[in-house]
Amino acid sequence: MKNIIATICLTIAALLGTAGTVWSSDFQKGVAAYERGDYSEALREWENLAKQRDARAQFSLGFLYDNGKGVAQDYEAAAKWYTLAAEQGLLAAQTNLGFMSANGLGIPFDYKTAVKWYTLAAAKGDADAQLSLGSMYADGKGVSQDYKAAAKWYTLAAEQGLLEAQYKLEALPQKDVVDDHDKQTAVQRHTLAVKQGNVEA
Repeated sequence: MKNIIATICLTIAALLGTAGTVWSSDFQKGVAAYERGDYSEALREWENLAKQRDARAQFSLGFLYDNGKGVAQDYEAAAKWYTLAAEQGLLAAQTNLGFMSANGLGIPFDYKTAVKWYTLAAAKGDADAQLSLGSMYADGKGVSQDYKAAAKWYTLAAEQGLLEAQYKLEALPQKDVVDDHDKQTAVQRHTLAVKQGNVEA
């Protein structure tokens, strides 16, 4: 899932571009190199931009280190670059930092820090962060267990088409999250999950 998210983020960042023409051109060269599998060239194109505080390039470097593309896999380096991008508000970097915190990859294992990063990205509409935050509430990791909060975040992610969120929403203890007037909404969500191919729903 992280690879799909990163590819989408790289494409969106390339299309939207927040830096000047030269930076956008250099970032685009990195995207083109990445897409043709020349990860070392992508690394070279993005490295200078990342050092100049380009959040897209910082995230992209983090992704290369995270996945060992063009460099040896290095979770600490990935976390460093993700952190720099996340502090500038890049949602995908915030979501990836949440994952790394929740799993102790390159940074200390800390559910509360994971919740912090997931919350920042989820509040701005990142579906993967919403799904992950829902799981944190459902399992009581980094926060008090709260099925209603879990349902809220799963619902937001499900509304963006994440089948896993729909399944997890259905798996919550319904007596704890669904009032009588919400039962029809629950049935509609279940029907949608089945229509979208979630056979486990």
